[in-house]
Amino acid sequence: MATIGIDLGTTNSCAAVVEGGKPAIIHNAEGSRTTPSVVAFTKDGERLVGATACRQAAINPERTISSVKRHMGTDWRASIDGKRFTPQEISAMILRKLRRDAEAFLGQEVTQAVITVPAYFNDMQRQATKDAGRIAGLEVLRIINEPTSAALAYGLDNGDPQKVMVYDLGGGTFDVSIIEIGEGVIEVLATAGDNHLGGDDFDERIADYLFGVFKRESGVDASRDSAAAQRVREAARQAKEELSSMETARVNLPFLAQGASGPLHLEAQVTRSEFNRMTADLVERTEGPVSQALNDAGIAASELGSVLLVGGSTRIPAVQDKVRSLTGKEPSSSINPDECVAVGAAIQGATLAGSSTGLVKANSILLLDVTPLSLSLETVGGVATRIVERNTTLPVHYSQIFTTAAAFQTSVEINVLQGERPMARDNKSIGKFRLKGIKRAPAGVPQIEVTFDIDANGILTVSAEDKGTGKEQSITIDESGRMSDEEIDRAIRDAEAYAAQDATRRDAMEVHAEAARLVQEVDAALAKSGKQLEKEEKKQVKADSNALRKLLSKKTEKLEEADIAAIRSAKEQLDRSSEHVRSLG
Repeated sequence: MATIGIDLGTTNSCAAVVEGGKPAIIHNAEGSRTTPSVVAFTKDGERLVGATACRQAAINPERTISSVKRHMGTDWRASIDGKRFTPQEISAMILRKLRRDAEAFLGQEVTQAVITVPAYFNDMQRQATKDAGRIAGLEVLRIINEPTSAALAYGLDNGDPQKVMVYDLGGGTFDVSIIEIGEGVIEVLATAGDNHLGGDDFDERIADYLFGVFKRESGVDASRDSAAAQRVREAARQAKEELSSMETARVNLPFLAQGASGPLHLEAQVTRSEFNRMTADLVERTEGPVSQALNDAGIAASELGSVLLVGGSTRIPAVQDKVRSLTGKEPSSSINPDECVAVGAAIQGATLAGSSTGLVKANSILLLDVTPLSLSLETVGGVATRIVERNTTLPVHYSQIFTTAAAFQTSVEINVLQGERPMARDNKSIGKFRLKGIKRAPAGVPQIEVTFDIDANGILTVSAEDKGTGKEQSITIDESGRMSDEEIDRAIRDAEAYAAQDATRRDAMEVHAEAARLVQEVDAALAKSGKQLEKEEKKQVKADSNALRKLLSKKTEKLEEADIAAIRSAKEQLDRSSEHVRSLG
C-alpha cells in the first residue's frame, strides 16, 4: 500500500508518491498538479474543494473559506448554516480530496501519509495538522518541516555533501532553514521564520491599491461589498503572478458595483516598480530570520553550497533579488518551488513505509530536524531555567535533577515554559502539573528528576519523578496550553528588544539571592556562636547585616543598576566583617 506525501499549503496543496523508486506528483481529478486550498459550502449543502470552490468564490464569498492554514492551532471557527467548523475540520476536507485523488491516480486505497508543516509551527499547530489528517482518514506517519522536506527532495539529486539554505516563502508563512546534506543524512542546523508572512500579504497590498483606485474614480468603497471584494482580491493575486514575468499587469473588472447612473467598472494597471514599492517592507521582513538562522547555525552565507527557493511567492523578482543580496549566491533552479515539498514528504513516506526499490531504500534516509524555540522550567525566584535550547536536534530526551525550595514540601508544581527570555513571566507557560507524594525532608534534599521528551513530530511530553519515593507524574502538552504563532514571533522579538533589560534583571536576581543567603548564614552563626565574639565585633556584624537586609527589602523587579551595586557592596562588607563568626558557626 502506497504512502503519500502531502504539502498542505496555505494557498495550494500538493501530493506526491514514490513509484518504482522515483517520486511522482499526483494529478488531481481536474488534471492539475496542485489543488487550491479552498473549501466552499453551497446553499443546498454541497461541499466544494479546490478549483471548483475557487470558481464560485466571487458569487458565494461568505461561504467560501481560504487560507485556513493561518488559523491552525487557534480557536478560530467558520460558521456555516449554524454549524461551526474548526481549522482542523476545514483542512481535513482538503486532505480528504487529496486522498481521493491519490486513490484514483494510483488505483488503490490510500491510508498513510507524511504531511509537512512550516518549520516554525508550534506544538499546537503540529497537533492540529495531525488531527486534520486523522479526520481525513489518514494515518499520519510523520509531521516534517517543509524546508527539511524540500532539502530532502533536492539532496537525492545533488549527492555532494553540502550546507544549503532553504528560503521558503509560501502563501501564508515564511521559513528559513540551514540544512546540512550528507550521505543518507539530512540534518537541520537552525531554523527561523515568521508565521504571518506570505503571498497572501502581497496580494492584500495590491488589493488595497485597487480598492483605492476604484474609490477615487467612482466614490464607491468596493471593500465593503463581499462579492466585489472577492473579485478584487482574485484579480490582485493574478496581477501579482503576472508581474513575476511582466513589467505591467492590467486589471479589468466590469460591473464591479452599481452606481447612481448605472454599473461601475474597474480598469487599472499595476507596474512592477509600483508593486515593489508597496511590498518593500514585506520583502525586508525576511532578512531578520535569514540572519538569525545563519547565526544560530554558526556559519556565514559564503559557506552555503546552495540556496533553495521554495513556495510560489519566491517567484517574485524582488524576493529573488533580496535572496541574492543576503547570500551572495544565485538561487538554485533545480527544484520546483510548488512541488518539491510534497516530493520530499513522499520520499520520507516511502522510507518510513519500508520501500526498498530504486531510489529510495528502507531506512536509508535519516532526517534530523530541530525544535524552533527553547523549553524551560520555572524555578526559585521566577527564573526560567533552560532545559532544551532552540534548534536542538529532534527527537530529544533530556533529564535534569531539581530539588525543593522549602523545608518539608510534599508537592511541587512543574511549570513548563516556551520562549527565549530569562524570566518565567516573560515566556509562554505551555503546561503545568503537580508532582505529589514527595517524602518530607529539609529543603534541598529531595531529588526530583524532570524529563523532557520531544518526538520526531515535535510533540512534547514532560515527566517528573521523586527519586526517593518513585512517585511520578507527566503531561503531554495539550491544545489549550500551546503557544499561538503570534506569541512565538513576539517571544523572539521581545528577546532581542529586551536583551539589555533581561541581563540587568537576571543580575539583580543573582545578587539578591546571594546576599539573602549570606544574611541567613550570618544570622544562624550569630545565634549559635555570638557569645564568643567581642562586643564591638558583634555590633559591627549586626550593623552590616541590618544594612544589607534593608537593601534587600526592595523588590527585585524594581532594582536598578545603582541598587544592584549597593547590594553588592554591602554584601562584600558583611562577607568581610562576618568571616570570624561564620567560621565559629
